[in-house]
Amino acid sequence: MIKGVMFDFSGTLFRVEPTERWLAAVAAAAGRELTAGELAAGAARLTEYGALPGGAEPRTLPPELVEAWGARDLSADLHRAAYAGLARAAGSPGRELADALYDRHMTPEAWQPYPDAGPVLRELRRRGLPVAVVSNIGWDLRPVFRRHGLDELVDAYLLSYEVGVQKPDPVIFRAACDRLGLAPADVLMVGDHRVADAGAEALGCPLLLVDHLPVERRPAGLTPLLDLLDLLD
Repeated sequence: MIKGVMFDFSGTLFRVEPTERWLAAVAAAAGRELTAGELAAGAARLTEYGALPGGAEPRTLPPELVEAWGARDLSADLHRAAYAGLARAAGSPGRELADALYDRHMTPEAWQPYPDAGPVLRELRRRGLPVAVVSNIGWDLRPVFRRHGLDELVDAYLLSYEVGVQKPDPVIFRAACDRLGLAPADVLMVGDHRVADAGAEALGCPLLLVDHLPVERRPAGLTPLLDLLDLLD
């Protein structure tokens, strides 16, 4: 019987804005006018280098960033060094806007909840099931939840840079279960990463995987969770 639920953040409950919109917003704030061609080319390079946290992973990883990339979710400094470094490596305009691009991605405006995230979290609250968010991340995502009205539906946040370990290490999932006061076998893990989020299974947690898709292409990816809870009950 499932008595609590753990959720991943990016690609599960929320999705970061598209790369072109991210770059356009930062350029506009900096008074930098980009043509349509410059915007498209700049966004393509930023995507190639995986400079947008929550977006595509790097297809090109500069050797000098390999160490920071591998440990990026263990500290705020390493997270910034990795992603701002990738933006600089991508060349203009990312090189000049690297720090502003990094700052932008941490704002609530850069994130949108999936359409069924709120309804599913509210239904879990109605059923009396506590919720934890377990995320590999290098910054405090709580303001994103507050701005979108979902913070009151989350009972605990286990963020890798605060805990000091990252998924798939079972330690972070164990800490989440402990915060919820539940045995791992009674806590469902919901995430989008076939390796990182599947680490919960080592503790005996059941696992539900969803697809990491743009918001408009996944209107009801979390809804099967409620059907699964009904089935397991």
